[in-house]
Amino acid sequence: MKITGLAPLLEVFDMPTSLDFYSRVLEFGVVRNAGPPNDIGWALLRRDGFELMLNTAYELPERPASPDPKRVAAHADTTLYLSCPDVDAVFAHLQTQGLDVRPPTIAPYGMKQLYLRDPDGYALCFQWPAEA
Repeated sequence: MKITGLAPLLEVFDMPTSLDFYSRVLEFGVVRNAGPPNDIGWALLRRDGFELMLNTAYELPERPASPDPKRVAAHADTTLYLSCPDVDAVFAHLQTQGLDVRPPTIAPYGMKQLYLRDPDGYALCFQWPAEA
């Protein structure tokens, strides 16, 4: 059995906001998307050889005015860990993008980690072994 990739899918509340975050702030490229430009319902993103998919949680015009707090609370159960040799460079980059992020810390198991949340409350952790 050969597996050549893995692409997590995140359901997002507001696709334009999520696409801006992942493409502008985190510099993912948009490989494909489905739907008209003003109502993209799904997108495949890629950066440095790995992929991420975004899908709208609500189709327009049924999308409510604000996210359901119960649904967003469940997002705390999901964390995407991104292997990144220079966690300090990620921290500096995120600061230039205007994000209020805390400096990286070293976990008890030896990983240097920087955590942040995307616009939908999903956790992202940029990490690398501290001694490397």
